[in-house]
Amino acid sequence: MSRRALLDALTEAGRAHSDATVLFHAAVADQLGLNPTDHKVMSILERSGPLSAGQIAQRTGLATASVTALLDRLETRRFVRRRSDPADRRRVIVEATEVGVARFAPYFATRRDSLSRLYADYTVDELAVILDFLQRSTDRLRSDVAGLPDGRDH
Repeated sequence: MSRRALLDALTEAGRAHSDATVLFHAAVADQLGLNPTDHKVMSILERSGPLSAGQIAQRTGLATASVTALLDRLETRRFVRRRSDPADRRRVIVEATEVGVARFAPYFATRRDSLSRLYADYTVDELAVILDFLQRSTDRLRSDVAGLPDGRDH
C-alpha cells in the first residue's frame, strides 16, 4: 500500500474510531441520564482529581457559564460536590463523588476486558507506538479545541 493510500485509510479509520467512541460515550451518558459533555467532565475529574471550574473550562474549551450550568446538573444528581479551596476560600474546587464514579463502573468493566484482549495481539514495541500516537493525538486535539473560532456570536 502506498503512503498516500495508507494516510487516506488512517484518516477514514480515525473518523470511524472517533464516531464509535463518541456514540459509545453518548450511549453511556444516556443510560446515566447525563448529556455527553457532563459524562466526559466526570471522566476528566475521575482521572485528574479535583479541579476548579476555571480549570474545567480550560480543559474542555467550554465557556465558564456553560461549566457552571454543567456543574449544577452534576451536583444536583450527586455526581460531584463543590468545596472551598483551602488555599483560596474565594475559589471553588469540584470533585467527583464516590457514588458518582461508582455509577460509571458497570459500563466500563467490559471495556477494560475488551481492551486487554485487543492489546494482547500487539508486541511491546507496537504498544509503545500506539501509546505515542494516542498521546500525541490527544495533545493535537486539545490544541485544536483551544484554537476553535468562537461561533457563539453568530
